[in-house]
Amino acid sequence: KMALRVVQNAEITLEDVFVPETHRLARADSFASTSEVLRVTRMGVAWQATGCARGAFEHAMRYTKSREQFGQSIAGFQLVQDLLVKMLSNVTASTAVNVRASQLQDAGSLRDEHASLCKVHSTVRMRETVGWAREVLGGNGILLEHHVGRFVADAEAIYSYEGTREINTLIVGRAITGESAFV
Repeated sequence: KMALRVVQNAEITLEDVFVPETHRLARADSFASTSEVLRVTRMGVAWQATGCARGAFEHAMRYTKSREQFGQSIAGFQLVQDLLVKMLSNVTASTAVNVRASQLQDAGSLRDEHASLCKVHSTVRMRETVGWAREVLGGNGILLEHHVGRFVADAEAIYSYEGTREINTLIVGRAITGESAFV
């Protein structure tokens, strides 16, 4: 695998399987049940995206303090600081929105659109942050020994599972407009 190597994946094929009623999940008999699971797992993905972005930011920060050009660390360069500040802003905003949604979840009032908004926001900001981390490392950002590629690969995987940005956007859009664009 090129991404999320810590996650175990397997292909499972079931054909002509009969599951007796006594072995089925209780009260899991509609898409509403699936929606409940997605609401929780989307929050997990939002936090995972925030962690990936934070890891990329911290990695880039360490690099800028150790990498020297023109007799000084690149951490003192204006455009490098601009990228670091934008990265930190993304991580901070994602953390804040996820904390608030987690509070709603703890209170039992997290709705689908809350989790979807967190997933959309955090994954989009993660991709942006990881891209800036790669940019801060310049040419070294594409070398395996500098590990930014791991963040890039993980970001792409995190971005697309538990519902694409487009699907989660439609969920939030339906909630804020009262109109469903699922067609």
